[in-house]
Amino acid sequence: MEKRTLGRTRKSVSVVGLGTWQLGADWGDVSESAALEVLETAADSGVTFFDTADVYGDGRSEQVLGRFLAAHPEHGFAVATKMGRRVEQVPQNYILDNFRAWTDRSRRNLGVDRLDLVQLHCPPSMIIEDDATYDALDAMVDAGAIAAYGVSVETVDQALSAIDRPHVASVQIILNAFRLKPLERVLPAAADAGVGIIARVPLASGLLAGRYRTNTQFAPDDHRSYNRDGSAFDVGETFSGVDYETGVEASREFVALVETTGPTDVTPAQAAIAWVWQQPGVSTVIPGARSPDQVRANAAAGRVGPLSDAFLDGVRELYDARIRAFVHERW
Repeated sequence: MEKRTLGRTRKSVSVVGLGTWQLGADWGDVSESAALEVLETAADSGVTFFDTADVYGDGRSEQVLGRFLAAHPEHGFAVATKMGRRVEQVPQNYILDNFRAWTDRSRRNLGVDRLDLVQLHCPPSMIIEDDATYDALDAMVDAGAIAAYGVSVETVDQALSAIDRPHVASVQIILNAFRLKPLERVLPAAADAGVGIIARVPLASGLLAGRYRTNTQFAPDDHRSYNRDGSAFDVGETFSGVDYETGVEASREFVALVETTGPTDVTPAQAAIAWVWQQPGVSTVIPGARSPDQVRANAAAGRVGPLSDAFLDGVRELYDARIRAFVHERW
């Protein structure tokens, strides 16, 4: 699988990584043995970048990753975690003492002395814009607790604000065929600044895999059930903020587009993932996976050849016709 440098971290990472929210078992059961099997399969499939957070399973995802890393002492993997969502989202909580406590906990969970990359976990804009935030993060780097830091964001404006900071190594943002706005300014600005782009939610919470119907039922503890109105966290994290019925209809058109203009023997999910990592300026894309088969299929998307102009144009036309009005100005 192709590798790219992740911004100012200077680490080489696979273009398809692995998001590990699901391994925290916050939504749906995933045993520790199953989680470790997912991680082992990812490594065997060429994945070298893993993304987690201190709130995924209240640290469970980090702990499982830590056991996986301990079993591969010469691994060469890059692991990014996130911090900040364990407290009320106000500036007085984004201070050096809390950063120390949060990163100490993550270091224990992951079993490492120094964290490769710590990202602020979708904080409010006022925190992203506050000089004091970056003073504290710089102090963490100077102390050796973290090697680099980044910001996970919800909006394009937040991404541009973070990219403008001289020591931000990476920005994580939602980017998929139903969320094209970052292509306009975020990716070019990041490339110019030497900031890595970590693309999340590449399948729009599964819509772009093309398997859902309007009557598909999700478990009550699945965010695709309980967060459709944004009552738990930003609604843009669930189906990329697209109304579910609208998304299902658009997904059928996406499947047809893959069938008519996409590479042969590539699933809609693989085409969607390949579309993301082939965007200029993207460092890595982090689909989640619950099973070894899912991991292998996602990783195979990292070896898909260049997508055709007809497919790329079709994605833009579908977005403009079906999706733009719902998401473009909001995020």
